Amino acid sequence: MPNSSSITQFLLLAFADTRELQLLHFGLFLGIYLAALLGNALIITAIACDHRLHTPMYFFLLNLSVLDLGSISTTVPKAMANSLFDTRAISYWGCAAQLFLFLFMIAAEFYLLTVMAYDRYVAICQPLHYGTLLGSRACVHMAAAAWGSGFLNALLHTANTFSLPLCQGNVLDQFFCEIPQILKLSCSHSSLREVGLIVLSVCLGFGCFVFIVVSYVQIFRAVLRIPSEQGRHKAFSTCLPHLAVVSLFVSTGTFAYLKPPSISSPSLDLMVAVVYSVVPPAVNPLIYSMRNQELKEALKKLIQWVHLQQL
Repeated sequence: MPNSSSITQFLLLAFADTRELQLLHFGLFLGIYLAALLGNALIITAIACDHRLHTPMYFFLLNLSVLDLGSISTTVPKAMANSLFDTRAISYWGCAAQLFLFLFMIAAEFYLLTVMAYDRYVAICQPLHYGTLLGSRACVHMAAAAWGSGFLNALLHTANTFSLPLCQGNVLDQFFCEIPQILKLSCSHSSLREVGLIVLSVCLGFGCFVFIVVSYVQIFRAVLRIPSEQGRHKAFSTCLPHLAVVSLFVSTGTFAYLKPPSISSPSLDLMVAVVYSVVPPAVNPLIYSMRNQELKEALKKLIQWVHLQQL
């Protein structure tokens, strides 16, 4: 059996054996990828260009869109190239880089969603202290902490995962390099260290999740005490999109990494991976722009300006 020192490449999961289905998968992923690029790029541009959106909430949303672009660009283009050119190979160091970048973006996004929950809590429950607690410097520090925590998390897991001896070949049952699939290739006695790190990360993530839940319990209690219907609608319009994104992100990611081995199968693993790694970056812009009137107006002005420039 090959060990990690002799492995120069991994073989990713092939979506299909026939050329027609390979091209179909390429087309589907291309459509999703372009939708994610367009949606997140529009949000980034609208927030950057509209001075009315230069507030903490939209600053964090801009960071979220950048992370969404990064996470989907780490996995989908390689999967599209493999389908288009009928190959499964990814180099050893390419796999390590893909794993690191994906973990970096995903972890930073979760920490940023936690910061965004705090932003909504202060805005609704402590509005008089909003300017003090969430000044420009504090916002930059919190965003930097989210990015930095994601970087350290990815560095730790990637270094540990690729330091494990691999005794079970080089075939990954996934369309991108993922920790659970790489652990399946490791020697059974040597993967406990990475499992311990995953448990530690899950505990930290659970702490963030509890913070988000407690924040939203306080938020909804405060919103329901707002006397005017218009005030309640405005508060909900800024909170519900964030809550929807958090729910989608946490539920799919938790199921992907913590599902019981007894229900694991290649088809289920593939479907879950697509849901938690590809779907959120594509639908997050839609979720945030559906109920947020300020963002919809900014996007409308941006599209009108682009249209005028083309005339």
